[in-house]
Amino acid sequence: MRVTTAFCRLLRLSGVWVRGVSFEKHRVVVTVVLRRRRLLCPECGFSTRYRYDTRPVLSRWRHLDLGAWRLEVEASLRRLSCPTHGERTEGVPFARHRSGFSGDFEDLVAYLATRMDKTAITRLLRIDWETVGRICQRVVTDELDPGRLDDLFEIGVDEVFDELGEARSSQITAVSMDMGPAFAKSVRAEGHAPQAVICYDPFHVVALATKALDEVRRPLWQEIRRIDSDAARRFKGARWALLKNPEDLTDTQTQTLAAIRRNGGAMWRAYQLKEALRAIFAGGLDDEEVADMLDRWCQWAQRCRLGPFTKTGRTIRKHRDGILAAIRLGINNARIEGLNNQVRLIVRRAFGFHSAQAALALVMLSCGPIQLVLPHERA
Repeated sequence: MRVTTAFCRLLRLSGVWVRGVSFEKHRVVVTVVLRRRRLLCPECGFSTRYRYDTRPVLSRWRHLDLGAWRLEVEASLRRLSCPTHGERTEGVPFARHRSGFSGDFEDLVAYLATRMDKTAITRLLRIDWETVGRICQRVVTDELDPGRLDDLFEIGVDEVFDELGEARSSQITAVSMDMGPAFAKSVRAEGHAPQAVICYDPFHVVALATKALDEVRRPLWQEIRRIDSDAARRFKGARWALLKNPEDLTDTQTQTLAAIRRNGGAMWRAYQLKEALRAIFAGGLDDEEVADMLDRWCQWAQRCRLGPFTKTGRTIRKHRDGILAAIRLGINNARIEGLNNQVRLIVRRAFGFHSAQAALALVMLSCGPIQLVLPHERA
C-alpha cells in the first residue's frame, strides 16, 4: 500500500484525497487536494464553478496528533467571488471557517475543555488556553441549534427575553423567578411576556425565613458575647443547628437544638416560624390548604414581635398570588439553581480566555444541548 493511500484512510478527512506526505523532525505534513470542482463560499455556502484566482500561499490546518508528532494538513485553495460576501477563499469540508485546525481536532478540544482543567488540556494538546477559548466559540457557533428556544411555554427567568425575541416570548404562559423586582419588571416589559403568569419560587420564599432567622440570631449572639464569651462561643456553633433542616442534623446539632428549645425565647420562636413556613411547601397539601396555611403564617409573623419575620410576612403577603401560582402550576427554579452552581465553576475555570463569548461558549458546551461526537465515534 502506498503512503498516500495509507494516510488517506488514516486521516479520514471528508472531500479530499492525499497527494503527498512529508516527514519532518517533529511533525508530519500531509498535502491534500479537494475532490469537488465547484467552489463554496465558507460563510453562506454559495456555489460556483468559476474561480476568482488562486490563493498564493498554501493553507494549513493542525489535525489530530500522530503519536508524538504534530500532524498538519496543507492544501492549495482557490478564491471565488461571492455575490453576498465578495472575494473569499473557498471553504473546505474538514475545517470550520477562519480556523487553523481541522474539525476533528476542534471537536476533541471542545470535548476535553468540558472534562479537563486548563493545565492538562494545554499540555496534552500543545495549544494555549486562549486558543481553547476561540475553538469553543467556533464549535458552539457551528453546533448550537438556532431553534432550540422555539415552542417554550414555561421558563425560569434570568433576563433571557432579548434572546427569545418578541414572537417566542409571546408564547410563554408562566415564568418562575425569585422575588427580586427586576425579574418581574423584565417579564412585564413591552415585547417580553406580559401575558405570562408570574410564579415565585417556593425555595426562595423559605430562604427569606431562613435569612430572617439568622438576623434574629446574630444580635442575640452579640449580646451574649458581651456578657459571657464562652457561652457566646457555644451559641455561635449553634448556627447550623438552627439553619439546617431537622432531618439533616448531626447528633451534636440535635442536642444543641434541644437545648435552644428548652431555653425558649425569641430564638426558639424564630426557629418555629422558619420550620412552619418550610412545612407548608414540603408537599402533601392541596392548593387551598397551602393558601390557608400561608395566610395563617403571615398573621403569625405579623404578631411575633420579631422585626425580621414581621418584614418577611409583609413580603410574602405582597407576593402571595405569585407564590400560590407556583404551587398550582408545579414549577420552580430548582434546575436553574443547580445550573447556576455549575456555571459559576465553569466561569472560574474560563479565566484566561480574555473573551466573555468564549466563557459563554464553554458554558453552552458543558451545560447546553450540544452533543459532541468524537472523531472515532463517527460512523
